[in-house]
Amino acid sequence: QVQLVESGGGSVQAGGSLRLSCAASVSTYQHCMGWYRQAPGKEREGVAHIWARGGTTYYADSVKGRFTISQDNAKNTLYLQMNSLNPDDTAMYYCAAGIWVGYCAYNTWGQGTQVTVSS
Repeated sequence: QVQLVESGGGSVQAGGSLRLSCAASVSTYQHCMGWYRQAPGKEREGVAHIWARGGTTYYADSVKGRFTISQDNAKNTLYLQMNSLNPDDTAMYYCAAGIWVGYCAYNTWGQGTQVTVSS
């Protein structure tokens, strides 16, 4: 059974930075990976995605230029470096893994890590 465990969330002031980590029990190289977030009362939003074998990354417009997704395949760990955080980034952040079928068909989710940004 695939497991994803997120860490690195916390509370920061606007303008600060956080780095989220996601430890996977499967090969991050063989799977497409991504970060989603969900704020109270809002729909889940895809934040960033990476498909290492295809050499592709994708970012939501709301985080482009501020967030960077990366992975360490030797450690099977996914990262999300978040800079210039603002209160709109406050949400529960989830790591996801999936199978590439021309797009990433996500089939496994972590439990989430909370990010709170104060103004």
